Amino acid sequence: MISRSKTMSAAVAALASAALLLSGCATTDASATTKSETRTVQSEVKEVVMPAEPKKALGMYTTDLDMLITLGIPLASQQPIRDSGYKGFPYFFDQKALEGITPFTNYPEFNFEAILKAQPDVILNGLGYEKELDGKLSDIAPTYTFNGFDGSDWRTKFKTVAEAFGKTEQYQAWMDKYQAKVDDVKKRLAEAGKSNMVIGPVDYYEDQVTVSCYGTPCLVIKDLGLKVSPLADGEGAKLSAEQLEQLNGIDAIITTEVPEKDGANPDAFAPLANNKLWTSLPFVANKQIHTYDLEMIYGSPSGQYALLEKFEKALLS
Repeated sequence: MISRSKTMSAAVAALASAALLLSGCATTDASATTKSETRTVQSEVKEVVMPAEPKKALGMYTTDLDMLITLGIPLASQQPIRDSGYKGFPYFFDQKALEGITPFTNYPEFNFEAILKAQPDVILNGLGYEKELDGKLSDIAPTYTFNGFDGSDWRTKFKTVAEAFGKTEQYQAWMDKYQAKVDDVKKRLAEAGKSNMVIGPVDYYEDQVTVSCYGTPCLVIKDLGLKVSPLADGEGAKLSAEQLEQLNGIDAIITTEVPEKDGANPDAFAPLANNKLWTSLPFVANKQIHTYDLEMIYGSPSGQYALLEKFEKALLS
């Protein structure tokens, strides 16, 4: 994920002070919380004392929000979305859980004012790569921070979050649901003779075709027992228009769909429409180019499950 611009700690402190003044008696009541009403847990950066049963949890990014929803944790009335063409919450999130929740843009700039306005009683912050962020958020509410973008399997982090919030049953319920779906799709792929398909996570950006394995797509590919194109190994590959024959061994590709500011989703590969090396590739000729929402790439329960359903529809329809 692209690093976000820094916001001065002093500004956050000032906003936090204003929120404290406005909250008045609520702050006094909160300070009287007994030990039995809190839990002390260890995040990736510090020990955190947070409500044992949060009533107004806030996710710092959409992936954090999705984890909170999946774990059944009550939400604050305002929650984050990203900019870049997005006007609301990801469509594949639990929309019933989001009823009455107002979105606010929290990417690429952090919106501390909106976070304060939401008056959360706990914050789940998966942006642990932003070293100064935990301290700023902790001035607003108890903050559990982890790095959800370090390249590891996000499900390991999800389990740790579930343990911290005392929601391991909800975590396991999602894992069981996901695995049951994987087993079903995997079986049907075998019956269709498609178990050995080679899948390429491919995108087109700045006049280059890129093949790389980041985030949930390659997790789903591997869970299904399919093969990832070797071009995606390590740092992946960047191919010019003259090198596209290297994609010949790929049976189907998946590619991110990034909305424009107006919400439109243009064909990323349109610039290659007249390139004979491109049009002669088997996956192009066989119409095996499958798109998925950019927000699915980042690790979260609904994102990975939705991507699994994308694979099911793309390869078995």
